[in-house]
Amino acid sequence: MYLKNLHLNQFKNYQKASLVFSQEINCLVGINGSGKTNLLDAIHYLCLTKSAINSQDNQNILHNEDFFTVFGEFSLGEKNLEIRCVVEAGKKKQLVQNGKAIEKMSEHIGLLPVVMIAPDDTVLIKDGSEERRRFFDNMLCQLDKSYLENLVRYQHFLKQRNALMKQFSDSGRFNKGLLEPYDLEIIQLSKAVASAREVFLSDYKPLLLDHYANISGKREDVNIQYLTSCLSDSFESEFVQNHQKDLILKRTTLGVHKDDFVFEIDGYPIKKFGSQGQQKSFVIALKLAQFEIFHMMKGVKPVLLLDDIFDKLDDLRIEKLVNLVADHRFGQLFITDARPERSKAILNAIDAQTNFFMVSNGVVSIWDQ
Repeated sequence: MYLKNLHLNQFKNYQKASLVFSQEINCLVGINGSGKTNLLDAIHYLCLTKSAINSQDNQNILHNEDFFTVFGEFSLGEKNLEIRCVVEAGKKKQLVQNGKAIEKMSEHIGLLPVVMIAPDDTVLIKDGSEERRRFFDNMLCQLDKSYLENLVRYQHFLKQRNALMKQFSDSGRFNKGLLEPYDLEIIQLSKAVASAREVFLSDYKPLLLDHYANISGKREDVNIQYLTSCLSDSFESEFVQNHQKDLILKRTTLGVHKDDFVFEIDGYPIKKFGSQGQQKSFVIALKLAQFEIFHMMKGVKPVLLLDDIFDKLDDLRIEKLVNLVADHRFGQLFITDARPERSKAILNAIDAQTNFFMVSNGVVSIWDQ
């Protein structure tokens, strides 16, 4: 699978842009703030119908305009797939596959697997449990349609139950009969989601450990623990017994939305005891394991987006990553870099077809290096 071309209209800082890509490596160079990351984000839109950076679609429209369009043509084996995503202020987002409108964005998720490694990925370690759940949910949603459906249903019932709890708390009137259908749904969906997460982690963790060992030179041991109360035999009774606490706090305090994935180094939380280099290595290993499990389970290599990756790694980690590229472990690769000469030196040493693009204030041109 690879992206053949990309066409933008009024997307972020681009009035218009058209690019034709190599099947192997594509390097976007230019000073910081010129729009390199925005091009990666446009590719992310085509694959997942959303931005990797800004959750508000309207905020990705070029200033003083009222819509944007992102269009691209993918090669999927012997088939071509044209994807058009249109966001217009005040209207529902539109997604079109080969001229056919797609009503549910969820139908598109997983068709075009993508992995992005970005400078702020350390939030997976440094921030709260929501970031880690989102990371694993993103993977599972691309791999398992039933998981995506269960997660969407769970979020719907959670929102409804929270609204009901707030209503009960504000009015001083509690109606157990009204609450029971929501309790039943959330309990059942929590068990299904937590079970899927646990099974997935058993396949994913060995890949993470292998990649971390390769990047770090096997200097320390890492691990992931999945923390959930939803798979215990007492979860259902604990959930019901928690009604009073939920009323006081006006929200649902048990369920898979409270789960966490704990990242460890030598038996201790990497958030507290890992160095900057160890945390960077761990995050890259997380993303490389994501790439590998997508490849294993879907039978295609995902598009890999590396945003400003050379500037955030030391020489050892750059060497390890470049060796993977040189061994053709990846499929189509997109790299951004603010130092063109560095990219040229690194990538020209690799036996792969590479296209270089110069990005300057929302204008893209072929860079003849």
